Amino acid sequence: MSAVRLDGKACAASLEERLKHRISNCKNQPHLAVIIVGDDPASHVYVRNKILSCERLGIKSTHIQLPDETGQEEVQKIILELNEDSTLHGILIQSPLPSHLDEGSLTDLIDPRKDVDGFHPVNLGRIVQGRLDGMIPCTPSGVMEMLRWANIELEGKKAVVIGRSFNVGMPQALLLAAKGADSTVTIVHSRTLDAKSECLSADIVIAAVGRPEMVRKDWIKPGAVVIDVGINRVEDSTRDRGWRLAGDVHPDVSDVASIVSPVPGGVGPMTVAMLMANTVSSAESQHS
Repeated sequence: MSAVRLDGKACAASLEERLKHRISNCKNQPHLAVIIVGDDPASHVYVRNKILSCERLGIKSTHIQLPDETGQEEVQKIILELNEDSTLHGILIQSPLPSHLDEGSLTDLIDPRKDVDGFHPVNLGRIVQGRLDGMIPCTPSGVMEMLRWANIELEGKKAVVIGRSFNVGMPQALLLAAKGADSTVTIVHSRTLDAKSECLSADIVIAAVGRPEMVRKDWIKPGAVVIDVGINRVEDSTRDRGWRLAGDVHPDVSDVASIVSPVPGGVGPMTVAMLMANTVSSAESQHS
């Protein structure tokens, strides 16, 4: 048995085609602003991917590049100005920020209607209430879109989410348990007594813990669906660059699972696509 590869690039392309129709019907061109502080190389790659997606879809993008030493008050001032800009529909603060900046308090300043990352307490709180009409964090919503796109049955299934972060693990668990998805959800974390046995009982395993190749095939029951959210750099002397990308799921899981999302090319493209979807939704709601 070899698992079917759940192609995030193809799923993202399908979503983008639907977004193009919605964008053409928007009264105003959707507009996304990305704030990036410092020179983290990975952050610049992510921002570039977002800019390219905007160009491909016809979404206006504003890139606000700030030096590493930028202070908290200056970033706060920029966010408040962007909140007041009626032509702007989405505000994103690219992580990670320099250590002297308080990312949580900066996120709290963003107008929840423009919080296209979905990290504002108002938007996270809506998910707890079972309301999916706000901005939903892009990675967990991207996972849900992939599952729907692949026609994976969720109702009544046991799902295990590995990781309890506020931006992926916890909202992922809530989305899986919400009405319409109706899975029975267990969250596995660093204090779980027997993570392996929890995963072995699951029909769906979503790994979002940031530990390279932690989930092995003896953790997965035959035929389970496995979604790998992790993306980690690991040393690899066989590569010219000295490293490779690895997910939280070991490749040998494909020997027992029915469907596995790859790294790269799985959840990553969907995270960017859902950011675009949130921006379009914001434009639609603000000008309705």
